[in-house]
Amino acid sequence: MTTTYPPLTETEAAALVARLRTTHRSGRTKPLAWRREQLTRLRALLTDNRKAIAEALWADLRKNADEVDRAEIDLTVLEIDDYLENLEGWLAPQPAEIAAPHLPAGTTAHTEFDPLGVALVLSAWNYPIYLLLTPVAGALAAGNAVVVKPSELAEQTSALLARLVPAYLDPGAVALVEGGVAQTTSLLAQDFDHVFYTGNGTVGRIVMRAAAEHLTPVTLELGGKSPVFVDRDADIAAVAARIAATKFTNAGQTCVAPDYVLTDPDTAGALTTALARAVRDLYGDDPRASDGYGRIVNERHFDRLRKLLDSGRTVIGGESDRAEKYIAPTVLLDVRADEPVMQEEIFGPILPILTVADLTEAIEFINDRDKPLALYAFTGNEATKSRLIAETSSGAVNFGLPIYHLTVPALPFGGVGESGMGNYHGRYSLEAFSHRKTVFDAPLT
Repeated sequence: MTTTYPPLTETEAAALVARLRTTHRSGRTKPLAWRREQLTRLRALLTDNRKAIAEALWADLRKNADEVDRAEIDLTVLEIDDYLENLEGWLAPQPAEIAAPHLPAGTTAHTEFDPLGVALVLSAWNYPIYLLLTPVAGALAAGNAVVVKPSELAEQTSALLARLVPAYLDPGAVALVEGGVAQTTSLLAQDFDHVFYTGNGTVGRIVMRAAAEHLTPVTLELGGKSPVFVDRDADIAAVAARIAATKFTNAGQTCVAPDYVLTDPDTAGALTTALARAVRDLYGDDPRASDGYGRIVNERHFDRLRKLLDSGRTVIGGESDRAEKYIAPTVLLDVRADEPVMQEEIFGPILPILTVADLTEAIEFINDRDKPLALYAFTGNEATKSRLIAETSSGAVNFGLPIYHLTVPALPFGGVGESGMGNYHGRYSLEAFSHRKTVFDAPLT
């Protein structure tokens, strides 16, 4: 049963933002001690409530507790720990060299991070803890007040966070709003200092148009069709194991999941055989019965994905059950570029394999489409790696292991073009939620 959320009028949303802005302007959120305290409390929210979080995510997406620990809680804790260890050093003023001869003697200058003010974080449903609280941690580390908006599609997780956030974090500086389109629309009408959105491009455009009314900067973490190039020299068994593990986790509902494979015809056949073995190794002979295999978030997304199964030829999986919101790990062969499965981000457990003659054709295929959030390749050829880096554009390029670049706090995560705008994680989140202020000091005498 779908939850009915209390309405949020634009007047109520304005009052909420005004309350948080008063807190921010008081200076309360700026000291390092306050930031560290909030990050420590956010960490405790996660570690104190592992069981409750796992139960909520099982109800929403049928994620098992091990996956919740690994991909939701522990990754977020890793991000928080990076701030706790490094934030003081990152916030230190950075001196600038003064070499202009016309300036008075003794002139100095430096830059420092200045909190933006009140941020809005709008999150997605597929990783409803990690994708919400990781940017929230960045906003708090930067010294901002934050309005936190979880996705209504992950109902149980949203409800749990609505109870936990005010219990752990400073209620004068952090407010969580539950709801759907109506509540989000009221929030987007407000004058925030930064809007951070994770989701799809359609809503991303709505967010950007609303932010433009106030000249509010945005970070858009979107998605796209992240391709995988498999070279003929690759270890096909190892390739299949890594593709299956990263494609089918969370039932394929991952923004950086491998979306489709490009390879030559001979490798395509060998890869298909190896993928069948890899799926069995992960989920047994019947993935439906495996506790490690998730479900589609709702009937609407199930129906969308079910239509995509009509593309190409199903060589692995293909089974589905609407009542259970179950779609088996599926591999499609003989897929044409103009078929439905190639016209949108799949965001589900369906993997098309398309054949190309060589690397040049693969690069042309990728470049003829929107810039992806990530590009993956399995090859032992350094020249091939260099060409993929130099001749394509994407949010990231991974060789040998999809997805895992987003687990490294020291790396910026984000897309380019249709796959997003701006990036975050670690120091890059601090930059996203701050203004790099110049301080220039010239003596009078």
